[in-house]
Amino acid sequence: MPVAKEQLRQIIADNNLSSVADVYSLLRDGFKDILQELMKAELDASPGYEKNQKGDTISSNKRNGHSPKTLKSQYGEFQIDVPGDRNREFEPKLIPEYQRDISGIEDKVISLYARHQGYP
Repeated sequence: MPVAKEQLRQIIADNNLSSVADVYSLLRDGFKDILQELMKAELDASPGYEKNQKGDTISSNKRNGHSPKTLKSQYGEFQIDVPGDRNREFEPKLIPEYQRDISGIEDKVISLYARHQGYP
């Protein structure tokens, strides 16, 4: 996923990046946001309807908030909110229930995201 120099300069300016720690912080926050959205999408597929779009679907199971989970990655530690359902049937595949160390998954997730966004 090559990024043009102009885009990099804009990212540096927009985020006031002045050190390697700043770059890691930006990557961690971006990675966290991507994971959070993937978890929501995974729950959307589980009960068969998206949030607030139940429609004609008949199900006794409903979304039921979220629970915090601290993850450890190559970008450092961060917290995500794992969505849940009322019947506790939702079992995330992306980050299984008891997994906390996700080091190594970063490249795969970013690659999938880039492919979804139309990058080569």
